[in-house]
Amino acid sequence: MFAHLRLGRVVAWITLITALVLTIFPFYWMVRTALTPAADLYAGSTGLWPDHATLINFRRVLGLVDAAEARAAGGSGARINFLRYTVNSLIYSGSIAIVQTFCCAMAGYTFARLRFPGRDLAFGIIVAALMVPPIFTLLPNFVLAKQLGVLNTIPGLVLPSLLMTPFAVFFLRQFFLSIPREVEEAALLEGVGPWGMFWRIVLPMSRGPLITIGLTTIVWSWKDYLWPLLVGKGESTRVLTVGLGVFLQQSPNTAPDWTGLMAGSVLSVIPVLLLLVFLGKRLVESLNFSGLK
Repeated sequence: MFAHLRLGRVVAWITLITALVLTIFPFYWMVRTALTPAADLYAGSTGLWPDHATLINFRRVLGLVDAAEARAAGGSGARINFLRYTVNSLIYSGSIAIVQTFCCAMAGYTFARLRFPGRDLAFGIIVAALMVPPIFTLLPNFVLAKQLGVLNTIPGLVLPSLLMTPFAVFFLRQFFLSIPREVEEAALLEGVGPWGMFWRIVLPMSRGPLITIGLTTIVWSWKDYLWPLLVGKGESTRVLTVGLGVFLQQSPNTAPDWTGLMAGSVLSVIPVLLLLVFLGKRLVESLNFSGLK
């Protein structure tokens, strides 16, 4: 029996390590390519670590070298306005995550606790919206943004995703249903109203699910490409994903600047990684606090 348990534990660890390596390896290869000189890359360097590791790709993407030195390093001389695009991406993803999470929490609590005519029908329509592919709403949203005159503006970028998503409403409603009603009944006896119940009682107990929805929303909006490409073409509204695409288009078609693109991609991933490390710890603490372990 103990031998069987040890064998099962070994298999579980092997499976876990294999999955971890398969997950991390693409990011590692991206970093490895970013540190590889362009000449070595096209010469067929396939080692796990570049023979002549260099930071020139990061420097030329950030515009820390002149155009001649950038072209000598294998690039086209183009650079990314990284600081501007990072700020735009932070505004885009941050505003969507904060407002959308709060609105979805209000909607989820409404469907979970409040009673009103048509509640179940409205919730059914929201759940049914999960089956609508996002590409179907792309053209109507673009036409509406054009008619409102918000193309090439930050409001135009965030408006279609600002309020609610069906999954977040469904997810948070299910969690609110699991909160004991006795807690809310005790608050009612103390004279707490519906808004105070939601703001002072329910939200503090829901930090884990709220952080989960916030994290997934930030990651989704940070890597979003098609909508920001259509609406935020201007330099003042361009986000990092679109900026990386423009950077690649500026390289010669016969020799794409893969090392520069990978350097820009590594830099674009760093803010999200830092956020995941910070909020991931808060998420675990919140789940322990709420008893969801």
